[in-house]
Amino acid sequence: MKIKWTTLYVDDQEKALQFYTEVLGFQKKADFSQGQYRWLTVASPQDPDGVELVLEANGNPPAKAYQEALFAQGMPAAQFLVDDVQAEYDRLQGKGVKFTLPVTKVTGSIIATLDDTCGNLIHLTQLAW
Repeated sequence: MKIKWTTLYVDDQEKALQFYTEVLGFQKKADFSQGQYRWLTVASPQDPDGVELVLEANGNPPAKAYQEALFAQGMPAAQFLVDDVQAEYDRLQGKGVKFTLPVTKVTGSIIATLDDTCGNLIHLTQLAW
């Protein structure tokens, strides 16, 4: 058994695709529709055949409520592992990304939190152990 897909609810799939590919640097893996449903995934260029992030429309009321509750409490919807949080922070700030938490040392890691513009907070995490 292995993890292949993990879902991130977004308020606009096209906007999310642009942010996750053009700003963060992920690659589009799948994009197809059936009726009003759109299956849209991205993956890391460092592991293109690894886990895919499903950018799922939050049209389902429980999904939207979950997404909005996490955001309101300042909780990240996902964590992305990076080699150097400070370098990613600087790179992404240069692209206009808004951070809600600057680079911060915490027990066992260094983190920063960004707003993905699609209703989510994302932790960038550099392991320090």
